[in-house]
Amino acid sequence: MKQYFVKIISIKYITHDVLKLVTEKPEEFNFIPGQATHISINKPDWKVKKNPFTFTCIPGDDFLEFTIKTYPEHKGITNELLKLKEDDELILHDVFGSIAYKGEGVFIAGGAGVTPFISIFRDLETRNEIGKNKLIFANKMKRDIILKNEFEDILGRNFVNILSDEQVEEYPHGQITEDFLKEYINTFTKHVYVCGPPPMMETILKQLSNLNVPENAIIVETF
Repeated sequence: MKQYFVKIISIKYITHDVLKLVTEKPEEFNFIPGQATHISINKPDWKVKKNPFTFTCIPGDDFLEFTIKTYPEHKGITNELLKLKEDDELILHDVFGSIAYKGEGVFIAGGAGVTPFISIFRDLETRNEIGKNKLIFANKMKRDIILKNEFEDILGRNFVNILSDEQVEEYPHGQITEDFLKEYINTFTKHVYVCGPPPMMETILKQLSNLNVPENAIIVETF
């Protein structure tokens, strides 16, 4: 398994608990929008530990970017990332991931499960191919919405939010239901992309089945 040592170019919060991490890009390092890599921290005791993180830059960028939800209570790599600064070193491993763009459709994300879709939408925007793609984004509270302004700019009315733990005037409140999905998914929907926490994924997949969405039309990435 090949390893790539890269320095951090910048690291900052973009929400109350989400980091934007930018690193050097090794030569001939390639990925497809939607894919991820395992990352380790090049420090004693952390070199052998690794977590999966999705690329949120696009392949043509001369840097790598990761949008990372932090969990300080877990005392793991995301917590350790909070201690890092510019020029600290990370170790990248092999590229992997089963989500890739197959064509226009509906994207359904829960929380940090949106990260595989960031690179996909950014890549489509650079090629003027956003089309009629829609993003349904489920979060607990408004402050949890990752890249809210950017998604609004890219998708306009096709950026749909729903909040489970907060009631605000501009967004629906509650969980994603079959009736909710019916507003955005119909017989003309060719592809449905899903990524989020396991309980949400299980529920959404059952709902899609009940809505007679063909299994081969569903592209899934586990969270």
